[in-house]
Amino acid sequence: MTDTSPQDPGRAGPPPPIRIEVGRGAREPRPATPSGALAGEEFPGEVEMSLVDHIEELRRRVLRALLALLAGAALCLVFVKPLVRLLEMPAEGIRFLQLAPGEFLFVSLKVAGYAGLTLALPYVLYEGLAFVLPGLNRRERRLVAPAVAGSAVLFAAGLAFAWWALVPAALRFLVSYGADVVEPSWSIERYLDFVLLLMVATGLAFQLPVLQLLLGALGLVRSGAMLSGWRWVVLLAALAGAVLTPSTDPVTMLLLTGAISALYLVGVGLVAFSERLRAWPAGAQPLGSEEA
Repeated sequence: MTDTSPQDPGRAGPPPPIRIEVGRGAREPRPATPSGALAGEEFPGEVEMSLVDHIEELRRRVLRALLALLAGAALCLVFVKPLVRLLEMPAEGIRFLQLAPGEFLFVSLKVAGYAGLTLALPYVLYEGLAFVLPGLNRRERRLVAPAVAGSAVLFAAGLAFAWWALVPAALRFLVSYGADVVEPSWSIERYLDFVLLLMVATGLAFQLPVLQLLLGALGLVRSGAMLSGWRWVVLLAALAGAVLTPSTDPVTMLLLTGAISALYLVGVGLVAFSERLRAWPAGAQPLGSEEA
């Protein structure tokens, strides 16, 4: 019994280790392979797609975004007259004229289009984000998703800044400049073109921090290099203020130049914060592993 009892476990012992090693060998490489590591970071139903399938998916998402834009424009067209009255508010005491037949009709379509684009912008960004995210890993998603969400917030902030600061300042300067010579009676189409162009240009200019954050996330530019070139940024901001301002008055140009310069500094801060955020887990993980 003393001879057979150790032999039976010895004979039964080798097969289990072999099976366990095979099982471990089948399980361990899965998380170690890049495809297995990325699989947990992709969308659950993601599969490999050909170029034609990617183009087809892009076409569907673009169509859905256009349908959302048309739906938003149609909704705003119903309430276009209150929107036009709202846009006329900064021009107090100004008489607006319709200088051609059907001018207000085309103005209504234009206002509804701009307002519909503003309403549909979150959904358009969602469709673009849903198309791009499957090709990004988890770290890139942590940067891109907040950047896209912040893009919509910054665009709305740009519209608000133009509405509350740039448009009233520009109108006060333009009205007071020739008030003792001419009586202001403006074309409704040209006035709304001025206001809408200024608001959209300001909303686009407010995207500068998002662009900086994406460039920093891709490793193309670092925060130190951005900060060292602040003089060129101020010069380019002044040129952008001159180009983007339809009235070309100095007050609006200075306000927009100051806003772009401030946004650039905010973007530098965001890039510096993202650099520290990327470097922090690399130094914190070994400490956590040692404590564990």
